[in-house]
Amino acid sequence: MVRSLFRSGFLVRVSHTVLTWIVTLILFLHNTDLRRCEERGELLLPALFFLLVLLSVLLYFTVSLMDPGFVLTDTVKGGQGSNEEMESMIAQSSTPRLRRCGYCLLQQPMRAKHCQTCKRCVRRFDHHCPWIENCVGERNHRWFFAYLLVQLLVLLWALHIALSGISPGATWELWLRVNGFLLGALTMVGVFSWVTLLLLGCHLYLVSINCTTWEFMSRHRISYLKNCEDEENPFDRGIFCNLWDFFCICRTVMWEQVYKKNTSNPV
Repeated sequence: MVRSLFRSGFLVRVSHTVLTWIVTLILFLHNTDLRRCEERGELLLPALFFLLVLLSVLLYFTVSLMDPGFVLTDTVKGGQGSNEEMESMIAQSSTPRLRRCGYCLLQQPMRAKHCQTCKRCVRRFDHHCPWIENCVGERNHRWFFAYLLVQLLVLLWALHIALSGISPGATWELWLRVNGFLLGALTMVGVFSWVTLLLLGCHLYLVSINCTTWEFMSRHRISYLKNCEDEENPFDRGIFCNLWDFFCICRTVMWEQVYKKNTSNPV
């Protein structure tokens, strides 16, 4: 984890953390609802807001530094005989043959993809996120979703707090001088609120149909999807089951079996 912290994403993570606490400090120091609550001795709301910001930062580093589901060994474990037996079985079924990565030289599980930035293959690859400087994959996707949800709550609350601190001024110059820092924080929070809301909505939709960002954007280039019909998704089990599997089932899924089952027995 320490080694991960000092990779190329170090500046991104530091910038995110510094900006988060600078905006938080501005909201506490200006004449906002938080400041007025402190002056009245009502510390519950300021404490809750601080803890929510702290939780968002902790989730950010959790998602940023954890293993997204790197493929460490060949999909099929065991001797050469078992490997050949599995490849033969896959070739005889309706499941596309597992491909070997041209960079890692490892056999890729279905829905895995090599990330050019991380230089590793990632299980159930969704996308490489420059915001967290890490891939979003099978192991950290639900944590990424939780981070987006908490971050959106923080941003919307911060937006309300910033608006409560805007003070009137006799002239435009005086008004800008009094509210300059707060306006900067308000603009930043507003922009990130829209971005986070868009990301959260997109990921909720994709999770509900059991599709990844990579599969949605590059469907025509993916071997196990390009021969499917436009609206066909071999991994879709219905909204409820998709959401249940995503949020409640914490295990490595053999997507080859799911693909074979759904393509052999179409609904």
